[in-house]
Amino acid sequence: MSQLHISKVAVGCSGLEALRRRQEGRLVSGGSAPSGVSFVPIVTRFRPKRAEELLGGSIYWILQHRLTARQRILGFADSAGDGRTIIELDPELVPVRLHPKRAHQGWRYLPAQDAPADLAEGDVAGLLPPPLAQALCALALI
Repeated sequence: MSQLHISKVAVGCSGLEALRRRQEGRLVSGGSAPSGVSFVPIVTRFRPKRAEELLGGSIYWILQHRLTARQRILGFADSAGDGRTIIELDPELVPVRLHPKRAHQGWRYLPAQDAPADLAEGDVAGLLPPPLAQALCALALI
């Protein structure tokens, strides 16, 4: 079986650096992640029904209507008292090849075959201004 991922809009983030700064302030240790491992908690209303398939997969962040970066999913935990679920993410944000994606509420499953590849070192797509990269991506040129 191929790996399953999810996508989620990074609400209020103007770019990858804004998302990185936001998450640096949320970094914690413990939880259901392996002992001593730091993670970034993301709180969601419901635990994904396919949570077991998501372990080791990634959350792909939507910024400015395109998949921009991913983080590996380390585990899931229950929030104390309110019934919400905490998705525990690896702190490393991995830039990916830009891929158009409509905004949505919450998270959506993303099959491995639909997930963009990681951005290679020196890949020009990561150096372009966002509006230009978005236009080229929409035309399937990058």
